Amino acid sequence: MKPDAELIWKAYCAATGQSGSLPPIDQFGDTPELGDELVGLVLSGDKRATCELKIWFDNHNEALPKPGDHWIITDGSGVPQCIIQTTQVDILPVNEVDAEFAFTEGEGDKTLEWWKAAHDAYYERQATQDGFIYDDSMFCVAEQFERVWPR
Repeated sequence: MKPDAELIWKAYCAATGQSGSLPPIDQFGDTPELGDELVGLVLSGDKRATCELKIWFDNHNEALPKPGDHWIITDGSGVPQCIIQTTQVDILPVNEVDAEFAFTEGEGDKTLEWWKAAHDAYYERQATQDGFIYDDSMFCVAEQFERVWPR
């Protein structure tokens, strides 16, 4: 996967004048099927946000995203599909995510109700995997982004 990621990053840098080392490479979701679905939403322009529990960053010794960060997003099989750039990051309790953010995340029917049900299920799976107890008062990292490559 890394050679493909390097190619997409080099193409982006050459076309835009951007420079820097290869950014993180990741997929959205926790299954190959979900990864395919979510990157499709990014490519269509429907998905312009993502949300992860803050505890995930703490447990995995990962830095929190910040505006200006780039990410190479793959499909469910690990093939790079696009580059996104973080535009805004808010840290708030899951139960304070609003309908506007749910719409911007672009999943399901784009309602807060759908967002809450889907994310509670995702966070429950994550809690089981990482060994913590999830509740919706936990802090999340609500990240908004724009797809910058391909244009």
